[in-house]
Amino acid sequence: MDRRRGPAGTRRQARSYGAAATAGLDAKLPRLETWENQFPRTTITVADPEYNAICPKTGLPDFGTLTVQYEPDRKVIELKSFKLYMTAFRNVGIFYENAVNRILKDLVQASDPVWMTVTGEFAARGGIRTRVEVRYERGK
Repeated sequence: MDRRRGPAGTRRQARSYGAAATAGLDAKLPRLETWENQFPRTTITVADPEYNAICPKTGLPDFGTLTVQYEPDRKVIELKSFKLYMTAFRNVGIFYENAVNRILKDLVQASDPVWMTVTGEFAARGGIRTRVEVRYERGK
């Protein structure tokens, strides 16, 4: 079967995402601050129902809810800096999957948790809803 052919022998158009595929991964964002954890073995859940960014392919806005759940070790993420960090995405062109992975990377780097999960639930686009979840576990 010729992979360049679509249904009924029609020709498929090749799509190149080029720079859009990695857009936003190195965007400058506000610094995440932390404070000293007082209670071990605590699970913290933070949800931001106002996440938005720009699709790097179409230039249209993306909306969703981002939820972070983690067990801090010595550092807890300070919520005002988290809100400023999340709000900065509204000016960033980045795909959903890249945004969720970037957020996990940045939060882990700032807080060094025992474990962390970041989940993005994004508004339907073209009738398709997207949910992206990534997880970090120390030592794995």
